[in-house]
Amino acid sequence: MAQSGVRGEGARPRVRHAGGSGGAGAHGWDDSLYDENGDPVHRVDDGSVRTADGHGARTADGGGVRAADDTMPLKPQGHGRHGGGGGRRRGGGGRPRRRRRILRWSAIVLAVLILGTAGAGYLYYQHLNANIKKKDLNIGDPKDRAAKSKANAAGQTPLNILLIGSDARDSTENQKLGGAKDTFGTPARADVQMLLHVSADRSNMSVVSMPRDTLVDIPKCTDPDTGKVYAAETNVMTNDSLGRGGPGCTVATWEKLTDIHIDHFMMVDFSGVVSMADAIGGVPVCVDANIYSHTSTGHGSGLKLEKGTTSIKGKQALQWLRTRYGFEDDTDIARTKAQHQYMNSMVRQLRENATLGNPGKLRKLAETATTSLTVDDALGTVTKLYDLSKELKKVPTKRISMTTMPWEYASPTSGRVVPKPTDAAKVWRLLREDIALDGKDKKKTTTVKASSDPAAADDKIAVQVQNGTRTSALAPVSGRASAVTELLVGKGFTEAKADTTTATTEATTVIRYPSADLEGDAQRVAKSLGIPFSAVKKSTDVSGVTLVVGADWRSGTTYTAPEDDDKTPASAKLDKGTDTKACMHVDPDYIWS
Repeated sequence: MAQSGVRGEGARPRVRHAGGSGGAGAHGWDDSLYDENGDPVHRVDDGSVRTADGHGARTADGGGVRAADDTMPLKPQGHGRHGGGGGRRRGGGGRPRRRRRILRWSAIVLAVLILGTAGAGYLYYQHLNANIKKKDLNIGDPKDRAAKSKANAAGQTPLNILLIGSDARDSTENQKLGGAKDTFGTPARADVQMLLHVSADRSNMSVVSMPRDTLVDIPKCTDPDTGKVYAAETNVMTNDSLGRGGPGCTVATWEKLTDIHIDHFMMVDFSGVVSMADAIGGVPVCVDANIYSHTSTGHGSGLKLEKGTTSIKGKQALQWLRTRYGFEDDTDIARTKAQHQYMNSMVRQLRENATLGNPGKLRKLAETATTSLTVDDALGTVTKLYDLSKELKKVPTKRISMTTMPWEYASPTSGRVVPKPTDAAKVWRLLREDIALDGKDKKKTTTVKASSDPAAADDKIAVQVQNGTRTSALAPVSGRASAVTELLVGKGFTEAKADTTTATTEATTVIRYPSADLEGDAQRVAKSLGIPFSAVKKSTDVSGVTLVVGADWRSGTTYTAPEDDDKTPASAKLDKGTDTKACMHVDPDYIWS
């Protein structure tokens, strides 16, 4: 048994290579990949062995193996589906010596064919590996990386995968599909970003989209190919992160925002979306009226669909995923909802569509997937992608939930959005603590133990107090850092100082400390103010104990911690994987007759 390359999973059957059976596994792909419960989809097996010139020959036991010139080798079927030999009936007649010679000859031919098929499978496996493009996982400052996810009591670890859709116009095909000729060859942008969280026990999956128009802080990133360093930026659109050295900067941006450790990323461009949609054979989507996404000024994706459900593929699938003008209120928020409908429908299609048991279709899907994807190095082989697909397949469709990050407008007229204070932070906490967004997990209690490092005397603890009461909608409370500093001094923390030069944004009050020897001091400050130990965080961004007064404590001298429950905020509306009745509302201005 080979050790899995996917975190959180133990040993797992490895994909066959040369020398093994000439099955589909030799390609790193399996035609049982898309069934719901792990049972293989039925194959059609004519019990024949095909030679290089295409002629058939029956094996001694009736088992069927396809030769290297077939579309995709099937696993050897030692006996028929019902246990029969599938060949000639046994019994009297025949010459024993001649029969033994025939059996020996058949065995030799079968062995040669198996080895030949396995060899061809290995070469094809190498071909698929060469298709896959790889980039560094995180190109931000290593010291800023989020801590790795902790294993549960059974030793299982969650998986966090960032899905990125690139708008690159770096090829003739991508330019044709994406339009905007003036952007050819310019840095790509991450117009689709979704964090896919798979629970440690693989019982559920939560997917959170970030709207393209979200304003975030992008950390310093270093392009691994050129060595160019991009300085950190604040309050810029999140899709700009991809053009600052590649997908590794988008990953670094997400980790900075969410404090969630991202294990892998997968990125696809325009042509990849089209090719994948064609290979799948179509994905059903629904609109509640005839829609034509087109304006007189040339805006719109060009999507044109009749009312009801339509199976879309190719360029039409790309148009659906890019449509903004025509869905609901013509915002990026509506676009993410449409993307969720497409992805949920695609998952159902892959799991329910038995035609994907067809070797030719699987080969096309394998070719398309590996050609279309850019992944991190740890996912850079067919074997690793296959292992990951097996992990994702364990999650029941009914436990897949998708949502858009809780947001609010940065200003009434900007059209840009920012994470909604408290609500967005809560979603990130639920994912960090591996709590399902669908609310079907058992209540988990998180207890933070008191530090083993004793705190210094109150009058010896230096505390810097910052004002973090600013929100996207409200200005910071003037003098708040000084007011809380006076509160601390009155409690005996005479070394407390207000930092009046810094006004940050912090949804909830937090106390940060830089090293283990100051954890006890930080917890002592928290206890004196009634702040829970869960709000005391280790951080290399501070040089000493630092109290940031958050937007949840804009006034008063008594801190009231927000309710610590595990319910998904109402602002994070869930799109369920089993919702077959989902239908996008069409803006009346984009209805055609």
